[in-house]
Amino acid sequence: MPKPKREDREARATDFVESLDRGLRLLQKFGAVSGPATLSDLARAAELPRATARRILFTLERGGFVATDGKLFSLTPHVLTLAASYLRSSQVVAVLQPVLDRIATAAQEISSLAVLDGEEVVFIARGSPARVFSTGLDIGYRLPAFCTSVGRAMLGQFDDAELAMRLAKMRREPMTAHTVTDPERLLAAIIADREQGYSLVDREAEPGFRSISVPIRRYDGAIIAAINMGAHVDRVSTGEMIDRFLPLLREGADSVKSMLL
Repeated sequence: MPKPKREDREARATDFVESLDRGLRLLQKFGAVSGPATLSDLARAAELPRATARRILFTLERGGFVATDGKLFSLTPHVLTLAASYLRSSQVVAVLQPVLDRIATAAQEISSLAVLDGEEVVFIARGSPARVFSTGLDIGYRLPAFCTSVGRAMLGQFDDAELAMRLAKMRREPMTAHTVTDPERLLAAIIADREQGYSLVDREAEPGFRSISVPIRRYDGAIIAAINMGAHVDRVSTGEMIDRFLPLLREGADSVKSMLL
């Protein structure tokens, strides 16, 4: 995708609405606190003056996004309409949901769709076979990109130089005893995954859990998402993932390439 021209970037800067940016930033900070929060806690978390945070919170309350008893503030279910709007309008979800359902049924395992958001992956859809009680990753769940199979599959879109730079800047805190955090090892692993067309991560993101992923490409070959299947290490071996899951994932990814713009 072409980068915006300098004059376009400058024009966009003049159209920037600071109050909206602050409001969205404050909304996000509810996830950083446990339970209802005070005005002071939220203002501090969002790095906003107390008076500014107060005006934003009462605006959000008027819109139905925030509830308060006068001292504590909490989000309301109305906030979920924002996420629902994204899911309903996402072409990737609409196109991939039938694929996820199909491969989940064929493998009798949960399948998931994720997109890259900065240093993290966000799971935005999943398929589950009828016999499996749904215990997989919830929609909206986030994980670090560097230690997940979906993340590594999507990080392969960057050339070696940019990938090395991104890995060096990422927070690479270990999630398990098996998490690889060394940027040079990660760079080599992602380059190898790019060459083979899939990523398999074994117990790096969650203890006792391994997963395999393939990138989702749009019509022009650009990577825009990744789909995966995972299982507990006691149930499914790495060999079975490659032999049984990988062909299903590849077929699903290939089937939608011409449909994604």
